[in-house]
Amino acid sequence: MNTREIFLQHVAQTSPASLAFEIERAECATLFDVKGNAYIDLIGGISVANMGHGHPKILAAIREQLDKYLHVMVYGEFVQSPQVRYAQRLCSLLPSTLNSVYFTNSGAEAVEGAMKLAKRYTNRTRIISFQGSYHGSTQGALSVIGDEYWRQAFRPLLPDVWHLRYNDPAAIDAIDETTACVLLETVQAESGILVPDAGWLKALEKKCRATGTLLMLDEIQVGFGRTGKCWAFEWFDIVPDVLLLAKALGGGLPLGAFVADKKLMDQLTDAPVLGHITTFGGHPLSCAAGLAALDALVEERWIDTVKEKEAIFRMQLQHPAIKSIRSFGLWMAVEFSDAETCKRVIDYCLTVTPQDPTGLMTDWFLFAPHCLRIAPPLIISEAQIKLACERILKAIDQSKL
Repeated sequence: MNTREIFLQHVAQTSPASLAFEIERAECATLFDVKGNAYIDLIGGISVANMGHGHPKILAAIREQLDKYLHVMVYGEFVQSPQVRYAQRLCSLLPSTLNSVYFTNSGAEAVEGAMKLAKRYTNRTRIISFQGSYHGSTQGALSVIGDEYWRQAFRPLLPDVWHLRYNDPAAIDAIDETTACVLLETVQAESGILVPDAGWLKALEKKCRATGTLLMLDEIQVGFGRTGKCWAFEWFDIVPDVLLLAKALGGGLPLGAFVADKKLMDQLTDAPVLGHITTFGGHPLSCAAGLAALDALVEERWIDTVKEKEAIFRMQLQHPAIKSIRSFGLWMAVEFSDAETCKRVIDYCLTVTPQDPTGLMTDWFLFAPHCLRIAPPLIISEAQIKLACERILKAIDQSKL
């Protein structure tokens, strides 16, 4: 059997028709398959590779940490300098009330820990989340996903979870003294980049404060500069009680985190002791890579280029078949009339020929399959953006839409 056949046979599959793209290497904002074909990366591992692939500062940090130690003890028991330095750096870029970091392995685990923290701190059980949201697929995180299609096969899930309409004023009224937390994406990702009204978010924050409810923002996809600010909540003049991070947090390695005030986090240390624990959370290699990626992001000022690059995409992507473009920085949903149309465009973009030697790696959205996903590494060049847009427009025409 070849590698693809082995993949299909021995690697557990997540769908009946996986992409099965066999990659050999990746550099900056370009992927290369085993045949040597190049593909502009417009999805960055689903908002993971904000600093692209193979950034020299990230690789150097990984090599340096490799020579020191890897796993030495479960999370929270030993003082491990990569965790300490990274936690301090993250907190330096956050509001003063977000000053304590709990590192996990993934975004879903960050969601799980944050929900436990909310219940423990408030001594309440009710969790409000929103339709069209995505927070992970572990059982607790699955309970708050905003689509019954994904939930129904795995019930019973967590009780006392309310799924309300995102950006709906009626959701504000549902928050009361029985609510442990309100969990939402600052900007909804898998629904196709849905940006809420700033006034709605402010009212949500105000009601949470008035009722002692924890406001938890999921910035697992949207954080680390994707919107043109380090954190998306900065655009809305709000501050969460708990911030959820992952994806780009690890600089290409597995890492998640939930961040809160220390007085909240201390609730997990007693009654019971080890109220939340993880073996590999905050792995020293991941923290070293993540810190290097964050430093490079800030010091090289890539966030400053986001809005200009967003404008180039929007200016170039003009076609009658494109119904709309919803965007927030280098994060956009190109809407077509239906999912079949979108899929044909995606498939054509992946086709490499002598006439079109550079392919394009893109994707659709979980709750909006009629929308093409654009979430490239923030380091993507303007020339690559224009080439990518040309390829998308050609894909639309060649797909006979």
